[in-house]
Amino acid sequence: MLVADCSLLIANPLESRCLLAYVAAPTWEIRLFPALAVWTPEDGLLGALAPLGLALAAGDAIVVDLDPLGPRYPGDRSLADLVQDGLRRNDLTPRRGVGVLRNGGVAPLEAKSVVEALLGHLPRVVLRLPPRPAPGVLPIPVVPVRLLIPGELFSRSTGPAVFQATPGFVPISGIGVRLPVPDPATVRGLIEGRRPPRKDRWIRAWRSAWRLPWPQ
Repeated sequence: MLVADCSLLIANPLESRCLLAYVAAPTWEIRLFPALAVWTPEDGLLGALAPLGLALAAGDAIVVDLDPLGPRYPGDRSLADLVQDGLRRNDLTPRRGVGVLRNGGVAPLEAKSVVEALLGHLPRVVLRLPPRPAPGVLPIPVVPVRLLIPGELFSRSTGPAVFQATPGFVPISGIGVRLPVPDPATVRGLIEGRRPPRKDRWIRAWRSAWRLPWPQ
């Protein structure tokens, strides 16, 4: 939910009431792809937080959830609303900072034209993909995000990935980015819609993900 003083920096960027939140957001001078898709096969809490971490590392970005069963991110409008009501000019206006567009129960195919319009007009987009099935061929690179846990509970990554460390040390199984264990305050803040401190090490670790040549 948005509030009058715009204290939620992770909110719906399509609502002009939080313009100050975007103006106040930091921007890092790094070379970025215009858009990335995040796929988290183990899903759960990591599946909800990973797209936010990637977007926050970019500085200015919008997270668009393509999962009909995805998290109930804050915001007055959803992707389903845009599909039903149509896009407005304000919806395609770039904003400063990070925003989240929850899914609202619409299938990816139904939202295809809306997502294509957002990709074509907004400078930085992070798509959150459903955990199942595995993504097929997409027009933008896909970033797999995998849990580093001991044993063979989950299949090993066969290509570049972002690896989320857990308290027990496990070496990464391939090329990619190793994320530190996030501070509990970082996790709690993201769940509640608050931006972590600028120097948060978990968010900063995501910056490398924008530089890798992810497969499409």
